[in-house]
Amino acid sequence: MKKFKKYAASKAGRDTLLSFGIVIAGYIYLQAMVATGNISSLLESLLVPICAYVIMAVSLNLTVGILGELSLGHAGFMSVGAFAGVVTTTCLAEAIPSAPLRLAVAILVGGICAAVAGVIVGVPVLRLKGDYLAIVTLAFGEIIKNIINVLYIGLDSTGLHFSLLEQRFELAEGGKMIINGPMGVSGVSRLSTFTTGFVLVLITLFLILNLINSRAGRAIMSVRDNKIAADSIGISTTRYKLMAFVISAAFAGMAGTLYGMNYTTITAAKFDFNTSILILVFVVLGGLGNIWGSIIAASLLTILPEVLREVGEYRMLIYAVLLIVMMLFNNSPLKARLLEKRGMKQMSKLEKNGKEGA
Repeated sequence: MKKFKKYAASKAGRDTLLSFGIVIAGYIYLQAMVATGNISSLLESLLVPICAYVIMAVSLNLTVGILGELSLGHAGFMSVGAFAGVVTTTCLAEAIPSAPLRLAVAILVGGICAAVAGVIVGVPVLRLKGDYLAIVTLAFGEIIKNIINVLYIGLDSTGLHFSLLEQRFELAEGGKMIINGPMGVSGVSRLSTFTTGFVLVLITLFLILNLINSRAGRAIMSVRDNKIAADSIGISTTRYKLMAFVISAAFAGMAGTLYGMNYTTITAAKFDFNTSILILVFVVLGGLGNIWGSIIAASLLTILPEVLREVGEYRMLIYAVLLIVMMLFNNSPLKARLLEKRGMKQMSKLEKNGKEGA
């Protein structure tokens, strides 16, 4: 108990417990709303996308906030995970009859495929800095979208068939097209549930928060703060930059599988440049390096446009004004004073507990 209190009093402990508390409290509240029928069907349909966006925001925060590199191609990794997950669930439909287990395998495969894409992109790209890195990652997202638009994958009794640009294969009787070029995927079995999303969010938080508070996480932050100083004390900046980038990509792929398996139809257009910018907005508004801020921002900004539908044509205007207000507050002296005041209270509490313990 003493160790737990000491951990809870530390900054890392507070951030971890607060992040888990927000997610668990939100899950219990929303499940109660669903059970009692006090939530609209529109908002209920957003529960899985909210979980996917939370995972995307937390994972991108690892690259942008913790590593300090601007990436604009996060939706590309999400699309890799989504389409890899669809192919996996289709191929395993007979081998794994259990839908939750099949979804779990698909999420794992989607994460692995996105991690491989992260390695392919990260090795040459992470040598760049600033705007150059942002432009190249943006190009990666567009390349992935265009590749999927010309990709044809089918499944029949003889196995998987692939082709690019046009369909050059014929399926045997009973065969099924999985990815049909620009038409994307249709007839997907909706396997994703809010509970699955909740569990995946907790796993993401547990792994990323432990990484941030570990020796590797401190090395990643040292690279962000001063690359030259990190190099001078023997920290491999290339290794830790690639580690953060690949882990971020892997979780984006898992979120993509969760997101993709929530719809019956998926196209590459769902994972375009606007999606990458939306995830970046979640990270910036929540605070760079602030994990629980990313959770709140992703949840609120996903729900807000739907809540504002009642105001009709003024919906996006109000949404934009609220974004500006939130951005101004996030960078205002008022927020700094509030955080400083909270820190002083916590310090006085720790000193009081220390005196009582002595």
